Amino acid sequence: MRQGPFSRSTVVAATELLERHTQARFNQMVVRLGLENDVSQDTTVSVGKKIAVLGKIVVARADQVLQTVEGPVTLAEAVVREAAQLAQAASTDALHTDFLRGLARDGFVLVPPANSGQRASIRAALPGEIQLPATDDEVHHLLKQFGFATPLGHLDQAIDAHTRGDWAACNGQLRVFMEGLFDDIARHIDSLQASQLPTAENRRAMLATARFLDTSSNEWSGDGKAYVNGLFKMLHTQGAHPGLSDQDHSTFRLHVVLVTAGMYLRRLAKTRPHP
Repeated sequence: MRQGPFSRSTVVAATELLERHTQARFNQMVVRLGLENDVSQDTTVSVGKKIAVLGKIVVARADQVLQTVEGPVTLAEAVVREAAQLAQAASTDALHTDFLRGLARDGFVLVPPANSGQRASIRAALPGEIQLPATDDEVHHLLKQFGFATPLGHLDQAIDAHTRGDWAACNGQLRVFMEGLFDDIARHIDSLQASQLPTAENRRAMLATARFLDTSSNEWSGDGKAYVNGLFKMLHTQGAHPGLSDQDHSTFRLHVVLVTAGMYLRRLAKTRPHP
């Protein structure tokens, strides 16, 4: 479920991070959000209890538009931007890492303040035209529409693993997701032929022969040097090592897989009837 450009899990993580505010700063933030009549301003009520109330309100009213100093934004986005001012990119604390992973999945990164007079902010990690959150929703919708239940399960497990910071598990599930997706596409196009082919590689070659994969655009080649060939070579690399680079690479894989899957599912929707 999306709250504008941000997933529900990111919005929830943002709300939880706001518990790091002092009473005074939390109450000031509530006023900025226009929720002073909904969330207690009583300093004898703990910030933790106020967070529980705030979280329910934000989830329920995620698309409510607020007028802020940065212009009109939804309540969900306003809360994410408030949390960004508390987030620490180098922190190993779960509240910080959960929020940063959520931003990464949604296609955003934290921008630390350049100096003491500025506030931390967020920006899109990918070009806006890619519209990653919308692509994620579209991929889920089309997988369900075509009845591709097995790839759908692997994609959900990959996203869940990314949420936990289990990069190796996320990478493994993304690889299995793409293999299952192309297998199901092959079976959708010609179930008899696909069932007679011994390997997933053979079924992808079948898609090229059937002109679903466009060889003229270097999507597939017999020498293994085209886009889909290279994608599977990257997805088959193994190993997870400590450090930010693995989060970056796992997130990169997730983005590439979602964009690629979206393109081929849209192509299938245009060229083949649904079951």
